[in-house]
Amino acid sequence: MSKLSEINDWLQENLPKLAAQYQVPGATAAVTVGDEVVEAAAGVLNKNTGVETTTDSLFQIGSITKVWTTTLALQLVDEKLLDLDSPVRTYLPEFRIADEDAAARITVRQLMNHTSGFEGDLFTDTGRGDDCVEKYVATLHDTPQLFAPGEMFSYNNAGYCVLGRIVEVLRGKPYDDCLRQHLFAPLGLAHAAADAYEAIMFRAATGHLTQDEETGPQVAPVWALVRSNAPAGSMLAMSARDLLTFARMHINGGKDVLSPESVRAMQETQVQVPDLALMGDAWGLGWELFHYPQATVIGHDGGTIGQNAFLRLVPEHGVAVALLTNGGKTVDLYQAIFRHVLRELTGVELPAMPEPVPQPDRVDGERFTGVYVSSVGERVVTQDADGRIWMEVIPKGIMAELSPESAGKTELVPWRDDTLVAAEPVHGIHMPHAFVGDDGHGRALFLHTGRADRRVAQ
Repeated sequence: MSKLSEINDWLQENLPKLAAQYQVPGATAAVTVGDEVVEAAAGVLNKNTGVETTTDSLFQIGSITKVWTTTLALQLVDEKLLDLDSPVRTYLPEFRIADEDAAARITVRQLMNHTSGFEGDLFTDTGRGDDCVEKYVATLHDTPQLFAPGEMFSYNNAGYCVLGRIVEVLRGKPYDDCLRQHLFAPLGLAHAAADAYEAIMFRAATGHLTQDEETGPQVAPVWALVRSNAPAGSMLAMSARDLLTFARMHINGGKDVLSPESVRAMQETQVQVPDLALMGDAWGLGWELFHYPQATVIGHDGGTIGQNAFLRLVPEHGVAVALLTNGGKTVDLYQAIFRHVLRELTGVELPAMPEPVPQPDRVDGERFTGVYVSSVGERVVTQDADGRIWMEVIPKGIMAELSPESAGKTELVPWRDDTLVAAEPVHGIHMPHAFVGDDGHGRALFLHTGRADRRVAQ
């Protein structure tokens, strides 16, 4: 029996058990080695309807879409229509943010590797028409600049909407049509949808949100985020097998889609990422990079309203793994599936998730305390008389609507260097918080959770 056959047997037996254990209503998983693929399904697509999950079911892939948007842009590089190191305004003269100097300097590359430096968690709804991405980019005119372009990594959804608009302009067609004509068609995808109107033609999953542990995941009130954020990941849905078809193209040197040079460029380190455990240690063009002792892994995760997707590739072994879910403790399920599959097929050992030590040392909190702000929330970090460090989260904007349960106060305890972790887990995760930069007095300039929130007060 081949290793892949053993993985198939393991998935068929364990995916349903693990999904139930972690309260995941429905999930599909697929694994490829070379050109062979095995896949499994578990649970239901919608707890209200009870429709069974099958391997051809569609789930939203969320921010994994960013790798697709990058691929569309690199096709334009291959065609000599786009230069990564040219300013965005070369292609979008109308591009404006609050900092005029930054707006003139930000390059296409900086959009791809999340170093453009402007506020990125903006989910403005500019309608459902084909001009929604164009209209969205126009709303960025007063978006604040957090740091100088190229200075550091800060995950940026808005930046990918700008990148998607560049693709639209150079192709002369809406983003969705670019996906269909330049990726779906050459890849021969059979179960993929660029929007909700296409997804309804398939067995499509609905997201589930957990308001409390007693009732568990319940059907989300809406299916998708706004269409204006499609290039960043608000709409794209597909089967796990189709997602792996895309992954295999990147493993196989871009066959019929990208040049080998562009494939390599996407996988090369562009910027280091703060020590956050849940994320890679570096970012390429689109891809998240994990430099493990056994091998380099590339990938991306995605989250929408109650749906989470996970994709990992180990190019030197010709292996890729995808997991698509619709609610529950999805990170726990990811860990259980990927830890086994990657170990068996590649020898890669996923590191343990962050865990606070039982009796953490008290630290001087002066570097950490302060008020840190973004467009979707405010984090107030304080230290009490007993030396314990606390963080109060006040969600704003769309996060106040979609995730009101994120509000509240939690203790942060030392973990590694300037990274603290939440003492209590949320959905099974002790979230890491890195404090980076220096204001000249030893205080951090940013609270970094993948996104850099700037300190605005002590």
